[in-house]
Amino acid sequence: MEVLPLVALVAGSAAVAGLARRTPVPAPLLLVAAGLIAAYLPGVPPYALDPHIVLPLLLPPLLHTAAVDSSYLDLRANIRPVALLSVGYVLFATVAVGYAAYLVVPGLSLPVALVLGAVIAPPDAVAATAIARRLGLPNRITTILQGESLVNDATAITAYKVALAAVVGVGAGWAEGVTEFLLASVGGIGVGLVLMVPIHHLRTRLREPLLQNTLSLLIPFVAYAAAERVHASGVLAVVVVGLYLGHRNWQVDFATRLQEEAVWKVVAFVLESVVFALIGLQLPVVLKGLAEYEGLHAAWYALAVFLAVVVARFAWVFPATFLPRVLSERIRGREPDTNWKAPVVVGWAGMRGVVSLAIAFSVPVWVPHRNLILFLTFTTVIGTLVVQGLTLPPLIRLLRLPARDAHAETLAEAQAQSEASRAAEERLAELLDEPSNALPPPLAERLRTVLERRRNAVWERLGEVNAVTGESADDVYRRLSREMIAAEREVFVTLRDQRRIDDEMLRALLRRLDLEEAAAYREDTV
Repeated sequence: MEVLPLVALVAGSAAVAGLARRTPVPAPLLLVAAGLIAAYLPGVPPYALDPHIVLPLLLPPLLHTAAVDSSYLDLRANIRPVALLSVGYVLFATVAVGYAAYLVVPGLSLPVALVLGAVIAPPDAVAATAIARRLGLPNRITTILQGESLVNDATAITAYKVALAAVVGVGAGWAEGVTEFLLASVGGIGVGLVLMVPIHHLRTRLREPLLQNTLSLLIPFVAYAAAERVHASGVLAVVVVGLYLGHRNWQVDFATRLQEEAVWKVVAFVLESVVFALIGLQLPVVLKGLAEYEGLHAAWYALAVFLAVVVARFAWVFPATFLPRVLSERIRGREPDTNWKAPVVVGWAGMRGVVSLAIAFSVPVWVPHRNLILFLTFTTVIGTLVVQGLTLPPLIRLLRLPARDAHAETLAEAQAQSEASRAAEERLAELLDEPSNALPPPLAERLRTVLERRRNAVWERLGEVNAVTGESADDVYRRLSREMIAAEREVFVTLRDQRRIDDEMLRALLRRLDLEEAAAYREDTV
């Protein structure tokens, strides 16, 4: 691809994603719609989805950011529902949807139908989790959806390879399929376990933030490539490494954490925007090869497969939610109780995405009905994104699920900060008692003031609000702090323009202010 079309794709996707933040429509849906429209605009070049780019170059960083931001402890606490969805459901959907397509489409062999089932089996929970956060879904549902999206791609890719082998009559037996799945899964996890400790050790030893961030950008690609090299699951390797690094991120230098957060936010924003725009842009490519399946027959096949996908998810989610509780007293005692509303949301949050399309485009040209597989994958992805994506927010509001308790979370944060401040106070007293740490009284008092400010900040968010602005005392404090920083920044720039300080000194002074403002901004967005 030439440089200009690539730049136009990134810039256009970012612009649409930015516009989506000002509308009630979720960004993935607006991006897909924009891609569908742009695909038929004159002068827009064809953007063919290359699986050799999507799987090894786009998927690893997206998985890495999701894994690092996920909670290892929350995922471990919900390992049963996550495993049932990310492994059990994907295998069930492969068979159920594949068999439905086999019954509906004349001339479609069962092995080829199972290839289709594996291709469209994994939900893409990027849109679902974005909506979940936006609407304040209970933390457990969000964790389950995130956990599913981290692992289900590995299950689907492995199931696809097994089904593809069955098409050519190689390794078509159940034993060979199970062996292939276990080798890929265990191998991917093993590669991740081998890599995670030395990578983390290297991250904690590097003292140059630029080198640390370069390493951070390379990590998902190294993990993915290393696993695929030994025919294991690169997806699982990336997830294992990402979860470990995210859990241990506090051990890394603060400057690295600040830079990494900014860098990966940009990477995730750009890649997610491009990925959903690419989905819409594939329509001309898909329709071009449809050939004999055009017309009402193709529409009926698409509708049947879409309905099979929706029904299969509910057919799995409800028994997987309640049956283990009925059969096991241990599960009932260990996991929080639930009702029918949570599985309804999880069942309806089964939107498909770019991974399904990438796998579909990787289907070899010699596979029978390849063009139909592409078409049905595309219509299922679009159908789930539009139908389920648009109706998920009103469904969540209609069910009136208990939202996250902001007051309780702030109270827990305040108590945690109080305990930490108490420990810091004791440590400061110990340090100031040592002759080597002697400080003038004003500087020692400043340390105590900063500590007291941190301790009180969260409690102040629970206090009374300003009658005029509706802000808490802490909100007013941070706003005034930012106004003061802005005033200082203007003076520094004026002094530089007057040649009283040089640009190097200006950058140093502005960086100090930027760090203070960044700290205030982070408090605002917690």
